[in-house]
Amino acid sequence: MEPYYISASPTSPEIDFRFDQHTLSIKGESYPENAAQFYGPVIEQVRAYLAACGQADITVNVSLAYFNSSSTKMLFTLFEALNQAAMDGCTVRLNWYYDEDDDTILEFGQELQDDFGALEFSNHPVVHG
Repeated sequence: MEPYYISASPTSPEIDFRFDQHTLSIKGESYPENAAQFYGPVIEQVRAYLAACGQADITVNVSLAYFNSSSTKMLFTLFEALNQAAMDGCTVRLNWYYDEDDDTILEFGQELQDDFGALEFSNHPVVHG
């Protein structure tokens, strides 16, 4: 599959999916006016990739400084698809990056870890100095 890239905007994150390298990255802030419209094609691309990737080792890097509730819903849909792929035999590593001072993002990551147990989850605090 061809790489899938969307550059960041003031209200939506950078999406950088390098399917040939089995690396999916989401970075920035996420509060698009219509989260379903923004994330719908992203999730479709991931589902198509997962359907064809076999037993791949997949790395997912998520570094979101802020996301709203409608983005949260779409992210859960994305992680559900990745969790299912992990249950089906893929290895899916989720690297969760968060500002060390941001308890909200940390707690959301912990919730993901609890809800999607098939993912190999790693928390990565980002220290500002």
